[in-house]
Amino acid sequence: MSVPLSAADVLGDHVVFELECIDRVYCNAYVRKLTYPGGVASFFTRHRGASFASTCLADPISKQFVVSIHRFANERAIPVVRFEKGQRKDDVALAQLARFEADEGIYMVGVAQEKISTFRTEKRRNPETGARYPWIVRASALVNQYYLYGLDVDFGPFFLKFSSYFPYGAKLCFNGHHWAQRQARAAGIAFTALDNGFLDCDHPAALQRICARLSAAKIDAFFRKWLARLPHPFTAADRRAGYRYELSVLQAEFSLTQVLDRPHSGRVFF
Repeated sequence: MSVPLSAADVLGDHVVFELECIDRVYCNAYVRKLTYPGGVASFFTRHRGASFASTCLADPISKQFVVSIHRFANERAIPVVRFEKGQRKDDVALAQLARFEADEGIYMVGVAQEKISTFRTEKRRNPETGARYPWIVRASALVNQYYLYGLDVDFGPFFLKFSSYFPYGAKLCFNGHHWAQRQARAAGIAFTALDNGFLDCDHPAALQRICARLSAAKIDAFFRKWLARLPHPFTAADRRAGYRYELSVLQAEFSLTQVLDRPHSGRVFF
């Protein structure tokens, strides 16, 4: 009589390589002072010195930012691709990355229209005097998003997406496995790489310690490194006044890799 193996039996006796690592990370980049209507009004009046607060004052900032992105791409011969509806952005980027020969840099700028949360100005009326005045409120809008796809010597492939509309929210996306692969290679640890992970490794314990070292400080330094190199919607004076991007985790995926000793062990699950 044969006794069926449980999942615990298989994983306990037949796993030859195991690794825990942060996988895909999607971060939200925002300017804290510009996350509420009063802060937006203060940006234009108290900081920029306008006599009234209106989101129409952001129009020249937006146009200048878009021009600077296209100039950045033109000067470096970086292809600018407008994504088509239903097109998988990662596939387009991977095709461009395959032709990229440098160790580090931006290799593609993608453009797509997406709905975002923003602010708009509406006219209100003073109930006592009847006078009309502008008032900033939350709103949504369909605007161009600029995906700057790059390759980093430490983090590997990534993209930094900027909204072309005030307050220019951004997203940072990278993969922790790509970071770990590059750190392991630099440390002289031999491994067999998967497209998104590890198949085996000469020193699993050392590799696990590397994976555990990916910290908020390293991610923030990586983000600021590229902010300093790329077109920026806010001036140096804006940033000195506290209008600086901060990062928060929007989505993070965690991976547990378990490689079995032989195909038969895996078939037990089915």
